[in-house]
Amino acid sequence: MILSGFRNTKLFIDAANRISSYVHHTPLLTCETIDRMCGCEIVFKCEHLQKAGAFKSRGAANAVFSLIESGFQGAVATHSSGNHAQALSRVALYAGIKAHVVMPENSLTSKINATRDYLAQITFCTPTLEARETTLASVMAETGAVEIHPYDNRDIIAGQATCAMEILNEIQPDFILAPVGGGGLLSGTALAAAHFGNHVQVIGAEPAGANDAWQSFKAGYLIPSVNPNTIADGLLTSLGQLNFPVIQQHVQDILLAGEREIIDAMRLLWERVKIMAEPSSAVPLAVVKANPDIFHNKKVCIIISGGNADLDHLPWTKE
Repeated sequence: MILSGFRNTKLFIDAANRISSYVHHTPLLTCETIDRMCGCEIVFKCEHLQKAGAFKSRGAANAVFSLIESGFQGAVATHSSGNHAQALSRVALYAGIKAHVVMPENSLTSKINATRDYLAQITFCTPTLEARETTLASVMAETGAVEIHPYDNRDIIAGQATCAMEILNEIQPDFILAPVGGGGLLSGTALAAAHFGNHVQVIGAEPAGANDAWQSFKAGYLIPSVNPNTIADGLLTSLGQLNFPVIQQHVQDILLAGEREIIDAMRLLWERVKIMAEPSSAVPLAVVKANPDIFHNKKVCIIISGGNADLDHLPWTKE
């Protein structure tokens, strides 16, 4: 059963049509060497080549232009460590409205600079979820801006679902793997699979050092992220209230990868596939490598969620 609010396929078809002029239809890539290493057939969905360098442009475009269609002419606001900040700022610029973004003070310089390039007004905060939310509330009270949450938002989820819709229009894998932080991409992928997937299984991939989604999935109730510690900076947030029940119902499993496995997978993507994946994007490949029995001889599609890596501090250069 599809959860209330997401039952109608029109929601997702409308999202795909709405954003088509503002996002890329990203390519699929394969690598025979990685297939041999992993014992399965892997297809990479290249969202690192997406507008603003990540899948987040899909949800941001759907959310903003849904508002514009309803006559909205105000400002939008959000909190984000980087990829949603860039995506929302870019779409707001195209729509001719102002964007206010709260960013943790330890956000990557490259992501801060890109957000500024899209003319967003940035407010910095300490790197905690509480600080992000309270600072955003202050910004919204001061500016009158409307929040576009990075993942806990129906239009965001529908927009992120368009990534898996593209996959399923081209191939029919046994598994689709997506990284999970707040759950926007994973819940959207799961809903696309439920509507259009013909028995494809969806698996979430999460760092062991930031495993609140895994804990929540196993426990059956939301467990917030507390002091996460991972190189995958895009996966530090807690699961959203809208996202969790979708994941509970439509995701097959959530699997974990350690930091060494994530770094090795990221380097493998750069070296062998020439995919400039950021650390969060490497987590699904790390999971596949760590679980050969699950994926042996299967066709696996991995969503490379973004390519906004910190080129001045690549993880293998620190060793």
